[in-house]
Amino acid sequence: MPSSGEEKQQASGVVAKDSPAESASSCAETSPAPIDPKAERRLLMKLDLIIFPVFFIIYLMAFLDRINISNAAIQGLTQELHLDVGSRFNVVLFAYYSSYILLEVPSNMVIRKVRPSLYLSVLMFCWGVINMCMGFVHSYAALVALRVLLGVFEAGVLPGIVYVSSMYYKRHEYQKRMSFFFCSTVVAGAFGGLLAYAIANLSTPSMAPWRWIFIIEGAVTSFLAIVGSFVIIDWPEQTRYLDAEEKELLRRRMAADVGDVCRMDTLNRFALTRIVRDYKIWLAALVYMGISVAGLSGTFFLPTILHEFDWQAEEAQVRTIPVYVLAGGMMLLGAWASDRLKHRYGFILAGASLSTVGYSMLLAQEGKSRDYKFAGVFLVFGGAYMITPMCLAWLQNNLSGHWKRSFGASAQVMIGNVAGIIGAFIFVKKEAPLYRTGYGVALAMMWFGVLCATAMAGLMWRENRKRDRGERDHRLALPDEDKNNMGDWHPSFRFTL
Repeated sequence: MPSSGEEKQQASGVVAKDSPAESASSCAETSPAPIDPKAERRLLMKLDLIIFPVFFIIYLMAFLDRINISNAAIQGLTQELHLDVGSRFNVVLFAYYSSYILLEVPSNMVIRKVRPSLYLSVLMFCWGVINMCMGFVHSYAALVALRVLLGVFEAGVLPGIVYVSSMYYKRHEYQKRMSFFFCSTVVAGAFGGLLAYAIANLSTPSMAPWRWIFIIEGAVTSFLAIVGSFVIIDWPEQTRYLDAEEKELLRRRMAADVGDVCRMDTLNRFALTRIVRDYKIWLAALVYMGISVAGLSGTFFLPTILHEFDWQAEEAQVRTIPVYVLAGGMMLLGAWASDRLKHRYGFILAGASLSTVGYSMLLAQEGKSRDYKFAGVFLVFGGAYMITPMCLAWLQNNLSGHWKRSFGASAQVMIGNVAGIIGAFIFVKKEAPLYRTGYGVALAMMWFGVLCATAMAGLMWRENRKRDRGERDHRLALPDEDKNNMGDWHPSFRFTL
């Protein structure tokens, strides 16, 4: 439910410095010349063709290289490396997140200072090589070490993409594009199962089928990284894809959305305090963590779960595909409706409720048919995948300024990916095929995320009301150095609920 102040801001982009009432309706301090709608549409179409198809492929490969171990697990990896001893397989999953989580914030501090095209392509090339190396391991320890290295080089990918892409779109243009981008995870999950099925019989006396999964996918990733260095978009002021007129139009569009005065381009003590004390960053990170347990644990264990439904390994791989197709459809449908209504929280609640029905079915699966259990899986994935990208876009909608968005994106993904650690350990082999701990913990974490989302929405609604009443206008009396570096702390910024 967007505030009236936000609607005024989008309509006019005007604020008078000496009028608190008008100050609350926009972040711009002067009336800009009208933007040509045709030129704006052409620019948006150009950006859509340049930005997200490339990022889609990059994250598709990142996600595929992260989860292909779940496909390899039922193609002989578990037996050959003795991962069925104790919690070895769970530790292998955890190893990735041990490095991935720690390096996300530092990575976004680096990408702010360099060209994203170079930085992201180098990361991609390196993790592709590491993925290929996993096809040649012969010990549990070597596999764990390579998974740690994989996390090192994939750590900067998602927060970097979220940060860079958010600099090109208005707040209520962003969700459907972010959900299209996140469909890469759906394609990766489906394609991973299809590829594993295709190479199931590709074995030689010296090379088992599971090894080819890592080798082929890693080689493709490294090749695409070389291509990516030439096509990934850079920062708006750097990009070679836009001419001077288009860059100016982009700047004016973004100013009309959040305003030139809602900036945070200098990382000083004042800005750092605003970042660290921002409840939105920390609550949104917890929302993402809670909701992501369902998606990540499901992704890691979906082939195994379906295998436990008495499908053979190859058939279980193929059965993952319709699950991901439904998840992708729900993701796009939710994004379209969310952007159209300019609202996020209600959709997060709806998606969590849908997943809850699915988890309830799986927790009560004993004695039920295979079709009943399979339907529960569809509901879990449909609800969880619809709202996962929404958590990322929702935070970016409510942050303003380069440094605020950089830290916010990386902190959210860093804390949120603790879900990967939780998801790696909750499906206990001895509980197969019921997996009560796995389903129960994932359901509890889902509603923990919803609780945090409720708190975040309530606090932002309260803050919008205070700004509408002029209760934050005293901040305009701060020195210009601070007043022009507030980001979304500026009293004229309005939050998206």
